[in-house]
Amino acid sequence: MTDAEWAKVRGLLPVPGWLEGRGGQPEGYCHRQMIDAIRYLVAGGITWRAMPSDFPAWDRVYAFWRRWRDNGLISELHDRLRDRVREAGGRDAEPTAAVIDAQSVKAAASVPAATRGFDGGKKVNGRKRHLVVDTLGLLLAVTVTAASVTDRDAGRVLLARLRHRHWRVTRVWADGGYTGPLVDIARGLWQIALTVVKRSDGASGFTVLPKRWLVERTFAWLMRSRRLARDYEGRTDSAEAMIWWSMSMVMSRRLARQPH
Repeated sequence: MTDAEWAKVRGLLPVPGWLEGRGGQPEGYCHRQMIDAIRYLVAGGITWRAMPSDFPAWDRVYAFWRRWRDNGLISELHDRLRDRVREAGGRDAEPTAAVIDAQSVKAAASVPAATRGFDGGKKVNGRKRHLVVDTLGLLLAVTVTAASVTDRDAGRVLLARLRHRHWRVTRVWADGGYTGPLVDIARGLWQIALTVVKRSDGASGFTVLPKRWLVERTFAWLMRSRRLARDYEGRTDSAEAMIWWSMSMVMSRRLARQPH
């Protein structure tokens, strides 16, 4: 991170327990070094053991990343960055509308058979990333499943997470893969109006569809991180953590470009 970017991120970091009197020992490492090391891994697509010597030892960086994953600290930092980006754009910190979609990606040999599958529509053997983004394309909720899981089945889990994290969202746009009982379930359980944006029958080739292009742009942002070009993670929550890290990089860089 540049100094300007670190100035934006530093005040948004989760506060360690020992600073709030909740016990524990002070960290023996620099947070900026650890975060830079993780961002280097996500952006460059390297393995943990290939961490350059300029950063702390790879096992210490991995322990830091694992602690942030298990305690939800990366999603906490991500949400604070998203709130700042929305407010800088003249929006309320809490969104009221969102877009949902899924992306199938190939899985590496490190992905166990229990959490991988075959997407017959996309002809992809691997995993599927299910995202909900706001109208700026910023991530609100994510879940990673086997590629064989249908959008409707994963959509129930994803919308439940969305309602838990962002209770003000009342409208969600989706593609034709989310038609059926999910529309009624979303309205009855979570008071969410799930609106399906369908492709015109007469359209041929690539067509930009209203609202749906927002989440497609988010997928393009994620694919800039080479670690996400293929799924390498042994656990689905690790794959989700990598997505949180990638989006936090997108937002921190955007904040750093804004004038003081």
